[in-house]
Amino acid sequence: MSRLVVVSNRVAIPGEDRAGGLAVALQAALSERGGVWFGWSGKSVRGRSGELHEQRDGDIRYVTVDLDRADLDAYYNGFSNRTLWPLLHFRLDLVDYDRATREGYRRVNALFADSLAPLLREDDTVWVHDYHLIPLAAMLRERGIGCRIGFFLHVPVPSADLLMAMPDHQLLMSTLYAYDLLGFQTRRDCDRFQSYVRLYGGGRIVGTDVLEAPGGRRFRTGAFPISIDTAHIARQAAAAVNKPAVRALRTSLSGRMMAIGVDRLDYSKGLPERFHGFERYLQRHPGQKGSLTYLQIAPVSRGDVGEYQLLRNQLEQIAGHINGAHAAPDWTPLRYVNRNFPHPTLTGFYRGARVGLVTPLRDGMNLVAKEYVAAQDPQDPGVLVLSLLAGAALEMKEALQVNPHDLDGVADAIATAATMPLAQRRERWQAMYEYLRLHDIHAWRRDYLQALESA
Repeated sequence: MSRLVVVSNRVAIPGEDRAGGLAVALQAALSERGGVWFGWSGKSVRGRSGELHEQRDGDIRYVTVDLDRADLDAYYNGFSNRTLWPLLHFRLDLVDYDRATREGYRRVNALFADSLAPLLREDDTVWVHDYHLIPLAAMLRERGIGCRIGFFLHVPVPSADLLMAMPDHQLLMSTLYAYDLLGFQTRRDCDRFQSYVRLYGGGRIVGTDVLEAPGGRRFRTGAFPISIDTAHIARQAAAAVNKPAVRALRTSLSGRMMAIGVDRLDYSKGLPERFHGFERYLQRHPGQKGSLTYLQIAPVSRGDVGEYQLLRNQLEQIAGHINGAHAAPDWTPLRYVNRNFPHPTLTGFYRGARVGLVTPLRDGMNLVAKEYVAAQDPQDPGVLVLSLLAGAALEMKEALQVNPHDLDGVADAIATAATMPLAQRRERWQAMYEYLRLHDIHAWRRDYLQALESA
């Protein structure tokens, strides 16, 4: 088995508290084969970017690079999160077309290539993650690197017409042709990318998931829906029932049912629409009023970006309006919390919620949907209300699927979930849980690496 080299914007350094599901899967792959995890150090330094740091843990080397403030602003806060993020989430109205940040993005990717190339061997397998690093393989090829390189995009792919609305779109998107395998979350994303290559990217489709670049180089694409550590989350949620925070939440509900939403504070998550959908539920189903409390946990992200500050203010206003209009002396309909909770505590919250609300306007996958299902009590499971526009909807057919823009539809789905008979809840939950048990995060990374090695 060849050595594995993982490249991502951030690196899960041993001892740091970054043990999400993806980090666990990548650590497992690196432990099996030995290898390198390379990326940004998380530090912004004064002066010049480029200082390398290294530490070892068994057969894994963790190599990180510092970025100076100007490079970080252009590459990460600028082009990655103000240009690519809204574009890839279908929000052309929010795309920042600043050429200076595009140049900074190119410069940092070139720095990564310069730092990584000397560490690579001819028989390595390199796995690059996400939209921050689109041009990396092309830059490594320019530096003489010939080993197998794969890419996985964690976010959605918009339609070809939206992608071509980005100035110099071909300059960026054609760098993806240097990879051997491009992995996407869903078949839908894969097909959209292939349409772009055919219509605007100068390439052609020559076989099932085989594409040819203008120069004749061939590469593969495929759908690899990311997942969770299903068994681990089920155990964690069962154990979390007795955690003080979980017990305190249960007590505070005074016997009422709970609906839960857990999302990073981001405009792609559809939180204003979800709040309005919950308000419509209170209006359309007055007989259920007072029986259900909705808890929305939304930790602040990218708090220094204007769009996110506006979103936070908007949500506070809507929450205040809903509670002002519908609360009773002993009941607050909507609890809105802007803070992080430890992951084990969150799984305990999921387990205690009769309704899971996952209604993004657009999402590559959405692992909260999968975690909510994995965390349920098999004897008394809750019901998932899931946006049709999340990648997870293509796998989780037994959820109550909704259009997040259709407030009446969201309202009625909440009411249906809150009153669904136990036998029906169990049947829906069982089907989703069995699927997630078979298609967990470890199956995902094995499937991807197997496809990359045979590409």
